[in-house]
Amino acid sequence: MNRRWTLVSSVAGAVVVALDGTVLTVAQPCLQRELGASFAEVQWSSTAYLVAVASLLVFAGRLGDRYGHRRVFALGLLGFGAASTGIGLAPGVGWVIGLRAVQGAFGALLQPATLGMLRAAFPPQLLAKPLAVRTAAIGLAAAAGPVVGGALVTGLGWRAVFLVNALPALAFGLPALLRPERTPAVGAGTALDVPGAVLLAVALAALVHALTAGAVSWPGLALAGAAAAVLVRHERRTASPLLPPGVVGSRVVAAALGVLVTVSASLFGTLFVATYVLQRGLGLDPLQSALRSLPLAVLMVASAALCPVLLRRLGARRTTAGAAALLALGVLVLSQAASAPAFGCGFALLGAGFGTVMVAATHVVVTATEVAVAGVAGGLQQTALNVGPALGVAAASALLGAGTEPALLVLAAVAALGALPACALSRAHGVASVTPGAGDHLRHSVSARR
Repeated sequence: MNRRWTLVSSVAGAVVVALDGTVLTVAQPCLQRELGASFAEVQWSSTAYLVAVASLLVFAGRLGDRYGHRRVFALGLLGFGAASTGIGLAPGVGWVIGLRAVQGAFGALLQPATLGMLRAAFPPQLLAKPLAVRTAAIGLAAAAGPVVGGALVTGLGWRAVFLVNALPALAFGLPALLRPERTPAVGAGTALDVPGAVLLAVALAALVHALTAGAVSWPGLALAGAAAAVLVRHERRTASPLLPPGVVGSRVVAAALGVLVTVSASLFGTLFVATYVLQRGLGLDPLQSALRSLPLAVLMVASAALCPVLLRRLGARRTTAGAAALLALGVLVLSQAASAPAFGCGFALLGAGFGTVMVAATHVVVTATEVAVAGVAGGLQQTALNVGPALGVAAASALLGAGTEPALLVLAAVAALGALPACALSRAHGVASVTPGAGDHLRHSVSARR
């Protein structure tokens, strides 16, 4: 699969997942009415997906390292499309919840593979632009999701938002599955750490469920902590750990993941509070609220396109720290906003900061790891972007009791904290400064002759 098709497939997979999450929010009220579901059951249609995808991302990335990212991408996308079709045909809400969990499992296969394919196809010094394209596409999907979802639900009903996933699944999944791998996966000889995968899945599933299923569950958090402690002990003793020391022991990878968690927690917590302000405080309807926040998506796309230039000129440290500070400023502006221009400015700063962080931190995570463990690195990146929002929304829910302004001030401080791990990134970890290893030189010279 050539580089152009790899990039298009990676973007398509990321966009399918991003659209699915945004259009579901619009479809849930109609789903609830038609299926006679309770509010708790509708909430579980989201929670089941989140728990499944978060718990399996890293192990799915390891499967890509072992069996080939393209093959895992194809299975993930086709399975995601099949599960979506099943949801669109579901006779009751129980089926919807169960199939959402299945969809989450296939989504976990799909997401790390979209990054692993890029890492395998592009040398490190050329990765920033593909990552920027991928991030910009996610921003466009986030902006278009409510509009597309609203149009589908209004014209065809809630089932249409799931049935449409079958088309991109077939269009991009079948070619990836049917075209044979020309070279074996770099990590094909690596043993699978199944006990480690189970422990990590329990820890992450318990954590995400504790944060997203209504009020914060302290027993769930305790279970997550206990499973994490056992996982650390196991990983230190096993011969082939799920989390390779070269990845989890890397200072720059840990710093980049820390930035992603803190910044995504601040962003999604802020969006939760801002939605409350716009709809409850100002009395706007969902469409009007979406229009007020549109600058976020626009600036996310623009900043993602600009980020490779910033990385080349400033390096990862200053680019990421500056973007985290920009996002914190956006939250501060929203905490004082009372007019449409003020809200637009605040949302624009959020988009510019988050789009830049997404590209820069992901670039660090992907390029700082060997190709043989690119799937694990992609799984950790996606896990950070699942855990961070769950933490942010849970914190925002707890802080709302003190008022929206104090809640936003705390979330601004969380975004500013993202600049601290950013300072641990290499100043020279930019686009032009990354030197591919010998394996990259050999692999890409072979690819260039095909």
